[in-house]
Amino acid sequence: MFPTLEVRHLNAVIALAESMNYTRAAERLHITQSGLSKQIVEIEDRLGFSLFARDGKRLTDLTNAGRIFVEHARLSVLHNQRAIQLAKIVHEGAECFLNIGHSPDVDRSWISTLLAIRLPLHPKLNIHLSSDFVPELIGSILTSALDMALITAPPADEQITAVAVSRWPLYAAVPESHTASRKRQLRLKDLADEPWVMFQPRVNPVVHHAIMRLAEQEAVRPKQVHEVLAPQEAIDSVAEDVGVAFITKATASRYSASGVSIQSLWEQSLWFDTCLVMRADNDSRMTNEFARAFLKKFRSTQAAPIQLDLSLAG
Repeated sequence: MFPTLEVRHLNAVIALAESMNYTRAAERLHITQSGLSKQIVEIEDRLGFSLFARDGKRLTDLTNAGRIFVEHARLSVLHNQRAIQLAKIVHEGAECFLNIGHSPDVDRSWISTLLAIRLPLHPKLNIHLSSDFVPELIGSILTSALDMALITAPPADEQITAVAVSRWPLYAAVPESHTASRKRQLRLKDLADEPWVMFQPRVNPVVHHAIMRLAEQEAVRPKQVHEVLAPQEAIDSVAEDVGVAFITKATASRYSASGVSIQSLWEQSLWFDTCLVMRADNDSRMTNEFARAFLKKFRSTQAAPIQLDLSLAG
């Protein structure tokens, strides 16, 4: 049997881990220093191992076990607070809501599909949308700040469930005068020795690393690398003859500039899934019902539907 701890115990460890000082942590928790010290001893005795490394009576750091404990204790406290918040909303008869994020390059028609979902058991459901870069979206899902998100090329993480809704190649934006604009099967090596315009790694680490990994494998070297954040900035850079840009399908279909040709890249390693992403342990019936409704509705609106895994929990 694993030992059970109360929320106050989790808060005590978190506060002490963040300050590494009994006095400051006790003040933050509005308890006495001796009371906090007694709680920490009780917790470590109950667990059977130390959470804090010590030099005599002085705390020096978290142990490896302590770091893992604190990371998941924060998530547990956040989940507890969210459960109370949602229960209070329902009790007071207020509208239910879902917080849904999306990558900036997600197709707008998919956002429209999200907003069109209606759940019979939740007629007052409101959708709060937010756009962010991939690492921030994943972080918000793991801390329950977001219920789900549409993400292009999410990272592999056992703490999330990612269901692919679409798969597209990466595209290159090149000047119309470039020989690459006339190739039927454009490859990365065709853009060697050109200046490259790329989104910063923090926009989407998986896509950025895939491009650079393939370039290394094929000994392809750009003349120079320019980094941007916004899709239109990438397209405009090509129009201004700064270089060739790498963009997603949604960006290719939404943005344009005179004198710029958009070509899909041929390599399979530069194809990426756009996924509906949720926390793996999210057992909210409403959230899972909404996710299934979206996946079914999305599939029904596609001219050539792909196979979707609808086996979300709930």
